[in-house]
Formats: sequence, structure tokens, C-alpha cells
Amino acid sequence: MSLKFEVLKVSGKARRGRIHLPHGVVETPTFMPVGTNANVKLMTPRDLEEVGAQIILGNAFHLYLKPGLDVLKFHEGIHNFINWKKPVLTDSGGFQVFSLREGRKITEDGVFIRSPLDGSKHFITPELSMEIQHAIASDIVMAFDYCAEPGIDYDNAVKALELTTKWAERSLKKIRQLSDQAIFGIVQGAFFYDLRERSAKEITSMAFDGFAIGGLSVGEEYDITLKMTEFTAPLLPENKPRYFMGAGSPKLIVDLVHNGIDIFDSVLPTRVGRHGQALTWNGKMNVRAAKFKFDKTPIEDGCSCYTCKNFSRSYIRHLFDRGEVLGQILLTIHNLHFMMDLSKKIRESIENDSFEKLRGEVLKNYA
Repeated sequence: MSLKFEVLKVSGKARRGRIHLPHGVVETPTFMPVGTNANVKLMTPRDLEEVGAQIILGNAFHLYLKPGLDVLKFHEGIHNFINWKKPVLTDSGGFQVFSLREGRKITEDGVFIRSPLDGSKHFITPELSMEIQHAIASDIVMAFDYCAEPGIDYDNAVKALELTTKWAERSLKKIRQLSDQAIFGIVQGAFFYDLRERSAKEITSMAFDGFAIGGLSVGEEYDITLKMTEFTAPLLPENKPRYFMGAGSPKLIVDLVHNGIDIFDSVLPTRVGRHGQALTWNGKMNVRAAKFKFDKTPIEDGCSCYTCKNFSRSYIRHLFDRGEVLGQILLTIHNLHFMMDLSKKIRESIENDSFEKLRGEVLKNYA
């Protein structure tokens, strides 16, 4: 098998686990930086290693558009192409079914979708998604799914669920023909409890290596996200990894770990960093604020990231004030280091049964 998962410790519903993959071991719970276009924005692979990233995410649809499958095959996969030695998970392109709705047409066979680069039309099927992810040679492949829009009505949510199940079967069949890459199935069902239960039952009946909760954190209220996760997570097998797609805020992450989730991803830490916001153990910080003009202290005292060991708030504020990209780079480094530190402390707290104390501190500072 190309994936082995073990649960090392359980504290409440929080799980301390370990995933063995072809390109290394991933200690869970963990946050996964997003590298949509074969890079995590403003970060080199060396930077990612230094902040402690264990696994990164790539996007099948965007990599299919550029650089294209011919380039990925020429390099024998994404690891060689970007010089990243650790594991990679690829999103199937299902999220683009949700986000790129202009000119979109959904059929039982697949989705007609327009390229955000040049407007050209592409027909993405579960089989093509698997071929793309096989060419990328990611350690974990995601089944092609239909991520329904927030506010979708019940009848259309049923249709999205049924397509997700059919596409999951086709995805699994195709990837097994191509390779032994690990593949995760995705549970959908919008914001309807009975549909979440039905989707979980159908998806977990298939021989996937792990399972993801999809269709949440897409614009709905926070309470809905938590209620749907709290309901869905116990429906997933205990002996396989659980992945929540699209969680990046410290508050949401500790709440999801509390409900038994193992893996998370989001562009949030890098995106807010590019806009001058730092994530710290005392909450969010706007480094562009005037009060930091004469502040010699680092972003966070005691932080061991490259940014905090070498630069002051005053200097980083100056970089943003002058539009220098270095400011964005330094905050991106800090924010991803914080997310890895948060993941590490979550793992340690589960091991010593103090997770709820840590969770309370994070919720207080990110209220």
C-alpha cells in the first residue's frame, strides 16, 4: 500500500496520528500549505522545510492548464519539477466546479469549465482528473467531486451528492488502473444532515485510503461549519485519515481537531500575510499599523522563525509602507511557521491530554 495510517493517541475525540507516504511521514494533526500553481506563494522549498511543512497541496486543474501534462510527464512528476522532497496532495479540480461557475455546464459524465487563463473550454471527467493527478505523481490523490454552492436547495443538493458518488466510483476505478497512489474520497451533502449521512455511507463503502469532508468553509456561517463537521466526522472510519478541505484559521483548526479531524489546508495564512496581517499566539496583528513605526521588537517574542529572529515590526511595517515584496515574504514565512508550530503544539497537547486547555487559549485569542 502507498499509504499507512496509525492512530497513536486519542484525547477526547482529538487524534494524534501518523501517515506513512512514499515521500515521507506526516505527523497529524497537521496544516498543509497550498501551492496551487506548483509553488506556495512567495516561499521556496527551502523556506517550507525551514518552517516545518510536512506536506503541501497542488491543484490538478490549474497544473493541467499550466505547465500542462507534457511538462509534468517530462519531469516525471511534481516532486522533481519543483524540487520538493516531501509528500504532496492534489485537489482533483472539484473545487473549480464550485468556484469557476461562469460558462460552466455540469453533466453526468463530467463538467465543461472555462479556463481562468484564456477562457478556453475544457471537459473535466473523473477519469481525466485521475490521469492529471497520475501525471503529477502526488502522494495523495483526491476523487473528483461536485462541491455544491452555499444555499443550494435540497433537490439540487441531492443531485450534487449523487454525482459525487458516481464520480467517486469512477475516480477509484481509474486511479487503480493507473497506479497505486493513495486516494481519498470526499463526503458532500451541503448543509443537510440526512444528505451528509447518506454521502458518508456511500463514500465510505468504497475502498478509499482516507476520507475528506468537502463542501464546507465555502462562505457559510461558522456555526454551520462546526455542526456539519461534528455530525459528519463520526461517520468516517476511525482507522483512516480524515481531511477537512479549506480550514486555515487557528480557531477553526482547533475546533476541527476537537471533532477528530487530522489534516487541513487553506490559503488563509499566506493570503493575510501578503496583506500585512500576522498570526500570533496572542491573536491577529496588523503590522501596517502606525504604532509599530518605532517598534524594535519582532512580530512575536520567542518565535524561532527566520523573520522574528532577524527583523523588527518597524522594518516590516516600512516594507509594506513602501510596497516592497520582501514584507510580504517575511510575513508569509512567519505565518506558515506559526501554523506549523500550532500543529506541533496540538500534537503535543493530545499526547499529554492537555488539548482542551490549548484549544481554549486559541479560541480566546482568536474570538
